[in-house]
Amino acid sequence: MSGAVTRFRVMAVVVGVALFVLLVAIVLKYGYDRDGFAEVYSPIHGYLYIGYLVTVADLARRAGWSLLRTVGVMLAGTVPVLSFVVERRITRDLRATT
Repeated sequence: MSGAVTRFRVMAVVVGVALFVLLVAIVLKYGYDRDGFAEVYSPIHGYLYIGYLVTVADLARRAGWSLLRTVGVMLAGTVPVLSFVVERRITRDLRATT
């Protein structure tokens, strides 16, 4: 299960950083009428988030999480900073149980 935890941790950080970059792209698009970066970057962020969902589903299956906890962790990747907080909490909880 340590491989699944490592993959989750990496994807949580990547998606957290990618979400900040997406916010910059949105500000550039709507605040400064520069939509080129947002058009290129938005699909990239979408694929990264799908990768995050896959790693959460894999970890949830291996750890025996409930559906509610799994969906909550998945949704944490949609809120800036929350993916970092949830990643730390999940890692701490999983290390305490093993």
